[in-house]
Amino acid sequence: MKQSEIKELSIADLNEKLGALQKNYTDLKMAHAITPMENPLQLRSLRRTVARIATELTKRELQ
Repeated sequence: MKQSEIKELSIADLNEKLGALQKNYTDLKMAHAITPMENPLQLRSLRRTVARIATELTKRELQ
C-alpha cells in the first residue's frame, strides 16, 4: 500500500486496516518460522506497510 493511498483513508479505516495487517503479519511470520516461505520479502513489505499506517495514525493524532 502506497503512502498516497494511506493518506486518503479515514482514521477508522486506518485502525481497521492496521489491525488486519498486524494479524496477517504475525500469521505469516509464524508460518515462515515453521516452513520457509517461497518469497520472504513479503514479510518486509507487510512490516513496512504496517509501519506506514501506524505513522500516519500518529501524525493525525498530533495534529
